[in-house]
Amino acid sequence: MTPAVFEPATPLAPPSGRTTNDLIRQQNLASVLSLLHLRGALSRAQLGAAIGLNRSTVTGLVMELTELGLVREVAAGERTGRVGRPTLDIEPEDHVSALSVRAEPHAVTVALVGLGGVVHARLRHDTASAPSPRRFVQIVASSVEAMRADIDRHYRVVGAGLAVPGLVNANGSVLVSPTLGWKRDPVAARLSDELGLAVTAGNDASIGALAESRFGVGVGVSNLLYLGGAMHSIGGGLIIDGTLLRGTSGYAGELGHTVIDPRGRACVCGRRGCLEAEVRLDLLEPLLGRRKLDEDELDVELGVARDPRVLSEVTRQVEVLSLALTNFVNAFSPETVVLSGYLGALLSVSRERLAEAVRVHPLGAEGRAIRLERAHLRSRLMLIGPAELAFADLLANPAGFRG
Repeated sequence: MTPAVFEPATPLAPPSGRTTNDLIRQQNLASVLSLLHLRGALSRAQLGAAIGLNRSTVTGLVMELTELGLVREVAAGERTGRVGRPTLDIEPEDHVSALSVRAEPHAVTVALVGLGGVVHARLRHDTASAPSPRRFVQIVASSVEAMRADIDRHYRVVGAGLAVPGLVNANGSVLVSPTLGWKRDPVAARLSDELGLAVTAGNDASIGALAESRFGVGVGVSNLLYLGGAMHSIGGGLIIDGTLLRGTSGYAGELGHTVIDPRGRACVCGRRGCLEAEVRLDLLEPLLGRRKLDEDELDVELGVARDPRVLSEVTRQVEVLSLALTNFVNAFSPETVVLSGYLGALLSVSRERLAEAVRVHPLGAEGRAIRLERAHLRSRLMLIGPAELAFADLLANPAGFRG
């Protein structure tokens, strides 16, 4: 998927006091930095070919980004000429970083992520129960303070991104997060005041879709359906024609609250038989005799499971998930369906059944080739994803960004 900053759909009028040349320069700087951020080290020739600019223009843009401390030259490994002088590629400065924060019912994770999706450090703080918004902010601040000496010595932090399992509006306020017990709380503003940084918040599943589309299995995919399964919840994210679908106030993608069985299990949203009430890890863990399994441990447990109770529950949940996937594919007609977290583990043991749901049952399936994939970023997904929110302003206007 080509980032929208590369080619604006319509010419933009220059703001007051700025010329058209200023605006073109800003767009070109954004194009170069965004391309390097997403693809890694590239030569000047590759940059020019991708963006449609001549070599001298690219050289000038690279020089400016280098002076801003946002990119650097590195040996490409290839040698040209008789003297064996290495060619130089350009790559993003990964010491330019963002804080990535994830809120979960029983954990708070804080990571430091550099341009290019490089994870420098992370801290996870387990909690006995879902923290209040105030307590959550305290935990994040404490985690950042634990990283403080290293951050101050090596990194330039440009902002923070926050992933929340719930409805989050454009201002970073949580309308409701059933699994956290938060309602109408300006958590992004709270965190911004505490850290002294700009904080951008979003729904965790939409953030997951964004990260997979930029750095994972969804690279180059224009229409993608993402479903992520956590311990107590399922969230969805949709990339439609290359753009993250946000809906009114940013609330699109609550696919976990699609009713699959009106007479089913009670859901935290107040209804019965929602997808996330029927397909959840905490229904399976007691049968496995394990608690707080991470994704890799779960893969192993499901791969060796022979207990009829475990196999029966896995089969039941896979059938429910299959029905939901058929409905979602009919509704959104994606090229690729990506499952992450707990749902990715179910895919690993039931690929044939789930693949049938997205390839056979949907209307018009005979004319489509729909890929069903597990998220490639795995444990890095919710580290890299929130950082993308924090990098957005920098990538849109490198020269004008002040952090």
